[in-house]
Amino acid sequence: MLGPRPTVAGPAEENHAPLTAPGATRAVECVLERVLDTRLRQARETDAVFAHDMADRVAAYVRRGGKRLRTAFVWCGWRAAGGSGDTDAVLRTGAALELLQACALIHDDVMDGSPLRRGAPAMHVDFARHHRAGRTGGSAESFGTSAAVLAGDLALAWADDLLTETALAAPHGSRLYDEWRAMRTEMVAGQYRDLRAQASGSSGAEEALTIAVLKSARYTAARPLALGASLAGADAPALGALRAAGRCAGLAFQLRDDLLGAFGDPALTGKPADDDLRSRKLTPLLATAVRLADATGDRDAAAALAPGAGARPEHTVERMRAALERTGARAEVEARIAELSAAALRHFDATGAAPGVRREFAALVERAAGVAPRHAEELV
Repeated sequence: MLGPRPTVAGPAEENHAPLTAPGATRAVECVLERVLDTRLRQARETDAVFAHDMADRVAAYVRRGGKRLRTAFVWCGWRAAGGSGDTDAVLRTGAALELLQACALIHDDVMDGSPLRRGAPAMHVDFARHHRAGRTGGSAESFGTSAAVLAGDLALAWADDLLTETALAAPHGSRLYDEWRAMRTEMVAGQYRDLRAQASGSSGAEEALTIAVLKSARYTAARPLALGASLAGADAPALGALRAAGRCAGLAFQLRDDLLGAFGDPALTGKPADDDLRSRKLTPLLATAVRLADATGDRDAAAALAPGAGARPEHTVERMRAALERTGARAEVEARIAELSAAALRHFDATGAAPGVRREFAALVERAAGVAPRHAEELV
């Protein structure tokens, strides 16, 4: 058990004003610190080598941060459903999501063979370097992969422990846990569909959308909104509106991530800009480009985007990037992001949330999707 449950004191509490979503993302860092300190102490009590080599790495990985988007969506869902007063449970739920995100990213990098994450070596790369530095036997790459899988499992265990403890102490804990359980299964389903699509060389738009929804849209926004709303005892119509808003916002986020994966600056994103293209990952962006190339008879684009064996060399990646532009796929996906962002706000409006919460949600969608939702100015 975690012992005394952490509280977060700050200017908002001193002034008797509710935290904002940005304030909640800052506050969850305090909760994470206390959770990680407890887990690291437990790890040291279990085994010193395990604590030094693995638990410390997982904690450092979590502390390196990220966007903390899921925490902000949990907060918006809680506030939209009328949440107020004690913030302990909602912040702990946000912290559990950040630990789950660490698991997802560590495992995702192993499966994709990605070398960088959050501006530093990916977990499997770091463990491989540790193996080489120790001058031990066997394959450093195999050791790195195996250790990273265990590190992701450890982050998942920490996340599950924290969420379970929170659910057991919450008035609506069973509903909170039901959302969490469904989300974990969707994540695995989406990741498997992603692997399967890559293995088969699929180009299907429907399959690309299914993967994006399962792997990202629900996990990034729809389920976090519902987790927060469940803590506040939201009714079925409010939960339905929030899930719809989250699906649109989460899909807009994923489409933006796809664009960054093809055209982004690694210095800003903290990860390589061409991994998705080099491995020909099935994304809605790729599926859109294949469809447009076929429709317009652009044989060069179709050839560049066609399935092939193995990782693609740099010149082929450049041809793929050019095809995404020339076919109009990049522009079409940009337009779709704007449409989804606007739809997310419309669904969120149906919850009847207070104007201040609606403005926070609009700002969060803009942050996630990289574009200001249409009609957001009406919320000012």
